[in-house]
Amino acid sequence: MKLPNAEKAEVPEAKITGYLLSFVHEDGRSKAAFFTRFGFSASEWRSLALALITHATNHNVVNVEPSQFGMRYVIEGIIHAPDGRSPEIRSIWFIEREDMTPRFVTAYPLRRKL
Repeated sequence: MKLPNAEKAEVPEAKITGYLLSFVHEDGRSKAAFFTRFGFSASEWRSLALALITHATNHNVVNVEPSQFGMRYVIEGIIHAPDGRSPEIRSIWFIEREDMTPRFVTAYPLRRKL
């Protein structure tokens, strides 16, 4: 299955610049090291936002987790990076009960078990 309403997915600037590409955010700094290694940058934050939306649109949902507030969707697959490489990531999206707009939560490198 695909992410419901993926064409309406939202990735706020603050999630990219203040978290995923922030070397000072406690939880984001390791993610920033990963994403910047592939050519993403805070100054061009829209590039990562678009890549995340494309990731959510192109790949299947691998897990759905219901909560009292809505549904959490886990998506795995490659992301197209500015440097031409295609690392594998896991992205997390949330759709609230009363709103069908997928909102970006987080993303991180996907480490496959051998």
